[in-house]
Amino acid sequence: MQNWLCDFSIYLSLERNLSPHTCRAYLRDVGAFCLFIGCDENEEQDMHLLSGVDKLCLRRWMVEQLKGCKKVTVARKLASVRAFYRYLIREGALQNNPAQQVAIPRQESYLPATLDVDDVYHLLDRSIEVTPHQIRDRAIFELIYSSGLRVSELVGLNVADFRESDQVVRVLGKGGKARIVPVGMKALQRVAAYLQQRGRCDGDKPLFVNRSLTRLSARTVQRNLKKQLIKAGLPTAVTPHSLRHSFATHLLGSGADLRAIQEMLGHESLSTTQKYTKVSVEQMTAEYDKAHPRSSKKG
Repeated sequence: MQNWLCDFSIYLSLERNLSPHTCRAYLRDVGAFCLFIGCDENEEQDMHLLSGVDKLCLRRWMVEQLKGCKKVTVARKLASVRAFYRYLIREGALQNNPAQQVAIPRQESYLPATLDVDDVYHLLDRSIEVTPHQIRDRAIFELIYSSGLRVSELVGLNVADFRESDQVVRVLGKGGKARIVPVGMKALQRVAAYLQQRGRCDGDKPLFVNRSLTRLSARTVQRNLKKQLIKAGLPTAVTPHSLRHSFATHLLGSGADLRAIQEMLGHESLSTTQKYTKVSVEQMTAEYDKAHPRSSKKG
């Protein structure tokens, strides 16, 4: 089975053009499923076990997964197994895909965490010391909020991707798809100040680097944001992704076109972007209930 998983990994990376993070998740999901049905290192026996999987077996597996995972995670696990069966069918190892007959669990409705505009201003404009790393971190948080970047996209930027003269940044998103996103004046100034402080560097070098001048990790960005949130007295549950959510919500609340926001966020489907309309409606309702004298919540 290990050989098949290795080949499947190459297929996901080269042919499906999935990110390394997504490839690892798919392989982890498929490996766990193979263990669930009893696969070992006997390739012939493993293929026999995979071919014997039916809808009932998959449902039992999903029930087990739901005991410790959210529905969105179980949906991804099922998608991983479906993709693996499709690959095996394409390679002629199997003839049918039982995972195709199982419905994806209905996912929970949730509102993305966001900061309000005042909190964003407080986080980004408050006075701090101006060490090189603080200049870098302020530029990072400003750029995420200014352009709605995923943290994985941000840490993947090279110096040449930041185009100050054009006031844009070139982003390599999910599936290796590139997009051009506007950068606001504050973010342009902060990133330019960081680059000036850092000194001359080639365009193919990472835009944001650590003490060793190597590419910054997403985990470091998350950790540094939490430190600043604590100092600013803001909720520590906020993440870099919350700044991305805040970017979209504040644009939508100010009248920006939904499809333009979709393009800037790099969403494949408009339905993914539409969740921000619910955020805005929820916020509008909350403000109404708080302020209107005839609101039901004011009694």
